[in-house]
Amino acid sequence: MNDIKKYNYIDFTTFIVAFILMAISVLVVYTASSSVALSKLGDSEYFLNHHVIKIVVAVIVLLLGILIDYKKYKKFTKFALLFGILLLILTLKLGDEVHNTKRFISIGSVRIQPSELVKFLLVAHIAKLLSVKSYNVRDFKNGYLPLLIWICIVVALIILQKSYSMGTIIFITCIIMIYLGGVRLKHLMLSAFTVVPVLVYFLLSEDYRLKRILLYIENFEKMIAIKINEINNYFQFTNNLNNSLGQIWQSIIAFGNGGILGVGLGNSRQRDFYIPEAYNDFIFSIIGEEYGLIGTLAIITLFTILFLRGLKIARYAKDDFGRYLAIGITLMITNFALVNTGVSLAIIPATGLPMPLVSYGGSSFIATAFAIGVLLNISKQTDLNPKISHVPLVGTVNAEGKI
Repeated sequence: MNDIKKYNYIDFTTFIVAFILMAISVLVVYTASSSVALSKLGDSEYFLNHHVIKIVVAVIVLLLGILIDYKKYKKFTKFALLFGILLLILTLKLGDEVHNTKRFISIGSVRIQPSELVKFLLVAHIAKLLSVKSYNVRDFKNGYLPLLIWICIVVALIILQKSYSMGTIIFITCIIMIYLGGVRLKHLMLSAFTVVPVLVYFLLSEDYRLKRILLYIENFEKMIAIKINEINNYFQFTNNLNNSLGQIWQSIIAFGNGGILGVGLGNSRQRDFYIPEAYNDFIFSIIGEEYGLIGTLAIITLFTILFLRGLKIARYAKDDFGRYLAIGITLMITNFALVNTGVSLAIIPATGLPMPLVSYGGSSFIATAFAIGVLLNISKQTDLNPKISHVPLVGTVNAEGKI
């Protein structure tokens, strides 16, 4: 006689999608960076080699995220977030200056971007607060306001690093989380009249942001009106434009060149110095050029699957902490992917955000991989993918009368 014991698998669909995106990133980062790497560094595989190392680290932390019980994080979310906030402050004071911004801090020979880590720490702490039974999010003073303060501190520090778009996405993601947590709508409306004007002020306070928006609006109709085959004659024109606007034009050209099936692996024209750092913020444009509409739809499909599976994991989660944590991780990743796609397609102004698990990068890639690992650990503790095994009962008498 056997006892039936139930185990659970991780959600293999999410796992496979994450690894497909990583595999795609190896190929696309190489094709998008080889020309620039060869010209500036004399080694066409320079960025590829660094990217592969980071992917190896990302795979390790993803597996680590799967192995560690997500419930253990619940005790440490506040201290982890305070540590993250301290890192953001240190970055503002001691960070490496890159393109007139301070977003990175060097620890020995390793350079990290703390904001990429802190966005997930904030999600974890909000999930923890929403899951505590004694915590009433519908109480404005003792429930909603403390959550809003945590969010605003993190967002303000990130915006001060001149990463307005990242701060805005984090703010929106967290507001969605607490809305799903049951906050009163009137409290959200009140914060909309207080916090949103501050965000608008920060948006318009920097000349480069205002100029970017005005240039985008001024040229939007022109970008829509000119046919793709005519845009190809505007290379010289776009090279003289404001950098962010020039990138948008070149991105449109890339999609136009790609058509339905693409120009083929390694045949991109836009990677060759027309789109600066095409292997990072505008990597979706290179995918569109080399793999065409088919390639871009494949990427969008993968992120859509990731989004839907993440929500399903949240639905099946055994506790509120796992449920809100799964929602937060899923929204954070897919929101960044959505904005990156929108920028590449010239739907929104250039922001400088990478595509999760695809763009060249270290902090973003590794932090996202670990978050996926945590999401998979949550799925492992649900009944979403059950596994049944039969375990012999101790002391059971068999057919021959023996124990």
